[in-house]
Amino acid sequence: MARRSRIPDFEFPAQPVAADAPCPLCGRPLGTVNIDRHHLIPKSLKGREQFPIHKICHRKIHATFSERELLRAYYTWEALRGNDDIRAFIEWVAKKPSEFYARTFTSNKKKSR
Repeated sequence: MARRSRIPDFEFPAQPVAADAPCPLCGRPLGTVNIDRHHLIPKSLKGREQFPIHKICHRKIHATFSERELLRAYYTWEALRGNDDIRAFIEWVAKKPSEFYARTFTSNKKKSR
């Protein structure tokens, strides 16, 4: 007999975000374009709460960490910002406008796992 999850499977409605609200990862204003939503606890692992974040910041998080790593060690903004790769990314992206987006490549560290 299959076990039923206590957490319902549904999406929370997208809520409008103020353009001047800061990105929780890099701190730059979110702006109005290239915005994603990030689950600090991955959705595939029953995370529910979503946070608006720049698309490039979101892609960097997922290019750097597996979902298991996010669940085990990087489930807070402080923990994410404390990682050396993410810290270097934040220093680099801090000089870019809020609408900036460039393709993010998967980390070699993540590929070798």
